Amino acid sequence: MTSEEALQIFRQAGALLEGHFILRSGLHSRQFFQCALALQEMPVVERLGGALAAKVRGLGAVTVIAPAMGGLVIGQEVARQLGLRFIFAEKEDGGLALRRGFKIARDERVLVVEDVVTKGGRVQETIEIVRARQGRVLGVAMIVDRSNGTLNLGVPAFSLLSMQVEAFSADQLPPDLAKIPAEKPGSK
Repeated sequence: MTSEEALQIFRQAGALLEGHFILRSGLHSRQFFQCALALQEMPVVERLGGALAAKVRGLGAVTVIAPAMGGLVIGQEVARQLGLRFIFAEKEDGGLALRRGFKIARDERVLVVEDVVTKGGRVQETIEIVRARQGRVLGVAMIVDRSNGTLNLGVPAFSLLSMQVEAFSADQLPPDLAKIPAEKPGSK
């Protein structure tokens, strides 16, 4: 799948939003990828998941872990297409935690899967959860890399769509963006 094909999926689903958005990172942006809109259609999930699975098949992972909420659907599909176990980290006391009896064994080979990454906060938390249990993070797969490949997570990163999307701190908004009321459409 090419980057343009992935972008077209978002456009067709109405999942590439334009306006003034506050991202989970606290940064403000003119664009927002609402992956949930694209991932509500199972043929789209299967297509995106297959494309991501093809990029990471050679890593030798045995488990896929995703941060909730955004990574759940695509993480499970990547795991399904690779025939791997799927687990997730979820919110607990303001951070992410491994719950529901999920375990990670020492040296277990793990792939982290997320929908959209800007600064990588949730992905980094998920990597730390795996490492705290002495698992081995082999890489991170994501549908959209909003950093255009500049984000360094300390492991190989794979994406279907890599874009440099402008993001601004609240105190440095361009005048045109400051005039538009901000929305916070993502997960909190």
